[in-house]
Amino acid sequence: MHSTVTKQTGFVALMIVQIVFLVLYWVFVRYGKEASPIDKNPQDAGLNEQHESKYPHFQDIQVMIFVGFGFLMTFLRKYGYSATGYTLFLASLVIQWSVLMKGFLKMEDGKIDLSLENIIDADIAAAVPLISMGALLGRTTPIQLLFMALFEIALFAVNEYVALDILSICDVGGSITVHAFGAYFGLAVSLMLRPTKDQNDAGKYEGPTYTSDMFAMVGTLFLWIYWPSFNSVLADGTGQERAILNTYLSLAAATVTTFVLSALVSHENKLDMVHVQNSTLAGGVAVGSVCNLLIGAHGAVLIGIIAGTISVMGYRFITPFLTQKLRLHDTCGVHNLHGMPAVISAIASAIFVTMVTREEYKSDFGAIFPAMLNETEISANNMTENDATIHIMGGYDRTASAQAGYQLFGIAMTILVAIVGGILAGLVLKYTGFRKLQKEEQHQDELYWEVPAERKDE
Repeated sequence: MHSTVTKQTGFVALMIVQIVFLVLYWVFVRYGKEASPIDKNPQDAGLNEQHESKYPHFQDIQVMIFVGFGFLMTFLRKYGYSATGYTLFLASLVIQWSVLMKGFLKMEDGKIDLSLENIIDADIAAAVPLISMGALLGRTTPIQLLFMALFEIALFAVNEYVALDILSICDVGGSITVHAFGAYFGLAVSLMLRPTKDQNDAGKYEGPTYTSDMFAMVGTLFLWIYWPSFNSVLADGTGQERAILNTYLSLAAATVTTFVLSALVSHENKLDMVHVQNSTLAGGVAVGSVCNLLIGAHGAVLIGIIAGTISVMGYRFITPFLTQKLRLHDTCGVHNLHGMPAVISAIASAIFVTMVTREEYKSDFGAIFPAMLNETEISANNMTENDATIHIMGGYDRTASAQAGYQLFGIAMTILVAIVGGILAGLVLKYTGFRKLQKEEQHQDELYWEVPAERKDE
């Protein structure tokens, strides 16, 4: 009998990981200047107030990660404890790990400066393995999720650094770096763990009940309400206002489109709760990369319509095809909610970037498109040519068409890195000593949770 990681050993390993985090924080992490005591200096007077102003957005993102994601995945009839519990566990783990992994890439004097912005970044990063978890929902153990999350965040941090700091792509809402990465990484892992042909049918508990679907709808509503905060938290000035407005309009348009198309393509022309729970959110993903741009209200609505359409069609036709032909199980349909809408967002960003002008964006131009600044603007912003050649690929003074090309390169690179990384993680989970769930153990809480006994009338 091959060796497996027992439940007890696995949870001991979790505590060891937490202790390792403790040591790493002790050695490398310090309070940033925003959190450190300062002398009363007029120049620093607004420093803390500026960062405190992000706290309402931070609260909103917390609700999205811990309540929205968790309850959205409770649709499986006997997986509610795991959906909400593992979301809490995984996000808490990833937030700590993400602060370290992102911090190692931007250390000063051998230390990671901790601020509210770091925690917000870490919260956003927590969405990545939670998206991947959606593709694998009910088919992995907590220890498998632990390994996947640790490896995925390390890879994600590097990919995000290259995309945002070196390629200097526009992705304030994280559609390219967060949603696309999480979706295609999870799908690649799922492909590696796919069942055999004779086990490709749905499991005994792979489906919802009326009550579990209602709980999942609670998650949808929390995500829908707070998505404008997710997309706008990293934007500043008027760009933040545009991000909120564009995200809200795109969500609204995607929601209306979802209801209409669901009634048209579903069996007996009835509304499908899967579409309502997921495709209504696709507008928030699809507008993420362009939400702070001058896309116009009509542009936001158009993106929402396209996203809602693609998402509903994905759930109705693409997901069944992938399951039947490739044995690729995507439990939550992350390809339709996160993957394809993220690609739409990247394409939209390339289109809108080609129309960018300095006159139109005025003072926002440098903040949104730093790689398009010329030598005069670099000097005005106290930058140096050394910054241009080291931190941004190709230097500054990009044309609009060149920036559009980098947008497309960014999504292509992200998908490639995510798929390759997911395949590697999946191979490790499949061919090493990690305990694997059998068909009859999947999509239920009993294996890892104390569950109240069901009454006979239930």
